[in-house]
Amino acid sequence: MAVHPLSSLEAQRMRVLMVVKAYPQPSRSYDELVCTAGVLEDGSWVRIYPVPFTFLRFAKYQWIDLDLIRNTSDFRPESFRPVHTDLADMEIVENLDTSQKWAARKRYCCTDVYTSLTDLIAASRSPAFKSLATFKPTEVLDLVIENDEREWKKKWLDQLKQIDMFTQAPDVEYKPRIPIRKLPYKFRYKFVDSDGRESTLMIEDWEIGALYWNCLKNAEGDEEEALEKVREKYLIAFAKKDLHLFLGTTQIYHAKKAPNPFVVIGVFYPPIDIQYKLL
Repeated sequence: MAVHPLSSLEAQRMRVLMVVKAYPQPSRSYDELVCTAGVLEDGSWVRIYPVPFTFLRFAKYQWIDLDLIRNTSDFRPESFRPVHTDLADMEIVENLDTSQKWAARKRYCCTDVYTSLTDLIAASRSPAFKSLATFKPTEVLDLVIENDEREWKKKWLDQLKQIDMFTQAPDVEYKPRIPIRKLPYKFRYKFVDSDGRESTLMIEDWEIGALYWNCLKNAEGDEEEALEKVREKYLIAFAKKDLHLFLGTTQIYHAKKAPNPFVVIGVFYPPIDIQYKLL
C-alpha cells in the first residue's frame, strides 16, 4: 500500500499546485519569509514554510516539483519545509490556465469545499488538525480596512543589516538591501456562512498587498483612492465571480485552540458557471 505523503517523515519529491503566497514577513534567520500553500494531485493540502522571498520564483497555479520534508516544529500535519533552503531543486512543470471557466484549476482547488465555518473549526480541533481548506462564503458583507504600523520594527531592520553584512562577499562593495515595503493597512473580509454565522477574518494574501501598491501607483500616491480601488475589486468585482476563499490557521492560535484560528490566505474567483450550478 502506498504511503500518503502527509503521513511520512522522510524527505520526498512532491508535485504541488501552488495556489497561495502570503505577504512576506520579517524573519530572524532570513531577509523576508513567505508562507506558501498548495494542493497535491489527490487534492490534499500542503503548507510550505519557510520560503525566502528572494527565491520565490513560481507563479500561482503552477505545478512545481521540489523536495519537501515534514516540518516537525509545526504540529499541523500539512506543514512541510523545503529540503534545500535556496529552492535550487525546484522545477516548474506546468501552468494551469483559466480556459473553460477555470475548469483545470477548480478540479484541484474545489475538491473539498467547506461552507460552514463552524464545521471547519471543528475539523481543526479533530485528531486530523485540519489547518488548510477551501471555503465558500454565502455572502460577503464588507472589506474592513484598518490603519497599521507604516514601517517595519527598527529591531528587525537593524538585524537585516547584520545579515546582509555577514553574507556579503568580502571583495564586493557593501550595498544594504532594501526590504519589501510594509503594508500600512490591515484588510479583513466580513462574511456570512451557510449557517448564518457572521465572521471577520484577516486577509494575509500577497495578492491584496500587490493590488494596493499597484493602485497607489496609479493613484499617484493618493491612499484613499487606492483603498477605494481595492475595495471595488474585493467587494464589487468579486461579487460577480464564483468567489471562494483559501483559509489557513495560524500556528500560535491553532495551538491555543482559539475560537477561530483561521485567516484568509488566498482568494479564488473563477467566473460563475451557470450550467454547472444547474446540474
